[in-house]
Amino acid sequence: MELYLGLPYKPVESETMDQMTAQPHSEARQVKRRAVVDVGSNSVRLVIYEGESRNPVQIFNEKAVLRLAKGMTRTGCLDDTAMAQAETVLHRYAAIARAMGAAPFEALATSAVRDAENGPDFVRRMTEHLPDMHINILSGAQEAELSAEGVLCGIPGADGVLADLGGGSLELVRLEAGKVGRAATIPVGVIRLADRAGEDLVKARAIVSTALEEVPFTGEAAGKDLYLSGGAFRALARIHIAQTGYPLNMVHHYTIGREEARDLAGVVSEAGRKLIERMPGVPRRRIEDLPYAAVILRRLLRATGVSRVVFSANGLREGWFTRMLPEAIRAEDPLLAAARDLTRGTIRDVNLPAALIGWTAALFPGETHAQMRLREAACWLSDIGSHEHPEYRAEQAFLRVLRQAGIGLDHHARAFLALSMALRYEAPPDAAFLAPARSLLDMHAARRAETLGIALRLAYTLSAGTPPLLAGTRLVLEPGRLILRLAAANGVFAGDAVLRRLERLAQMLGLEAETELN
Repeated sequence: MELYLGLPYKPVESETMDQMTAQPHSEARQVKRRAVVDVGSNSVRLVIYEGESRNPVQIFNEKAVLRLAKGMTRTGCLDDTAMAQAETVLHRYAAIARAMGAAPFEALATSAVRDAENGPDFVRRMTEHLPDMHINILSGAQEAELSAEGVLCGIPGADGVLADLGGGSLELVRLEAGKVGRAATIPVGVIRLADRAGEDLVKARAIVSTALEEVPFTGEAAGKDLYLSGGAFRALARIHIAQTGYPLNMVHHYTIGREEARDLAGVVSEAGRKLIERMPGVPRRRIEDLPYAAVILRRLLRATGVSRVVFSANGLREGWFTRMLPEAIRAEDPLLAAARDLTRGTIRDVNLPAALIGWTAALFPGETHAQMRLREAACWLSDIGSHEHPEYRAEQAFLRVLRQAGIGLDHHARAFLALSMALRYEAPPDAAFLAPARSLLDMHAARRAETLGIALRLAYTLSAGTPPLLAGTRLVLEPGRLILRLAAANGVFAGDAVLRRLERLAQMLGLEAETELN
């Protein structure tokens, strides 16, 4: 184990961990795995990532709620019982990482360990007992920067302020159109805030307000977005999702307006424990933390003047993972990377998506850049059901896209692409399983998704999923007409299925369908 104190943080490279990768099964397994432990004030969590992808792929995630920082405001030290439990948990995590062939295996210690008088002693004890694990005690600035990079991994254009809430501290970072700006750390994590306020919420409000006054850049986010990361904030999102009957049970990219966020924070901060316990979606281990998280959120809304709140499932650990990726992967568009990753192993011809992107472009003149990205992603996803049972392809494709783990897709993109794939496989437009996507899209976006899905269905009917056959066809828009032009002697002809699907596409566009043989 190595200990870093006050030095610029750099992730440990896997070459230093040869002893961990020398397991018998590792030689046969080519996919790289990395393990990171987040040693926080409230919990200790192990995450193992597989591969090198623009969208981090978690294959293992385990958390132990130990509350290391409980009582630290009074004693200045980590809790003795929690430290003993942490030692047991870290031994287990080391065994898991070793068994899964993950390297590097690294621990990131945050507010509680760096601020506690006995934090260095705790780390030294871990050093003696777990020599395979590298541990970094992160400064507040390092923690904030890693959290920001993790959020930007999933929301690359983030613009506003990030608030990453832990048990011991709140990290604030100014995000400027996808760039990491100034950062600040204030000692108002949910556990520490409860201790400092003597579990008095009125005092807690005053403590948070005073602390936020010392952060100079919060007012620069007026009219922009507030990005919330951390388990207590995510618990608030789960409550709101459950209370509103939101159709997608995913915290990442969940977005609500300022007033909705204010009302949510008000309800939770003023509710007693018994009422919070009865709220739908409440994680039981977060019940004590929720009133303080709500107080912090409400004070953040007041200090920043943001117009929206965006919840992020990404943070410190994803920032750690992202730093180890090659620059070429980090530069990829996360939406398109997610689409390519999802279809790996199912797409029958890797050259077809590019051909489809060109083929469908004629149908959407004047599209915005965001609309073009969604169309390109749909073309990449268009063969996703090739290995499914024919009777269930539409629904399976829809659900796989809507619920995929890719962090690069916001909820609108998920709904748009899922609806497109359902129509690509000829789902009835009124099918009940389409309801979640339709509720997330406005009428214009839903119609565009349907049009694209029908066009892709026509493309596959014409080409059998092959670029050479598709190259012998072309769609042309003329006033009042949608023309399908076919090259003679190319193995493509306007049979009943082609004419039927062409007619349906023309109807979606409000045009008359025609075919021409060249």
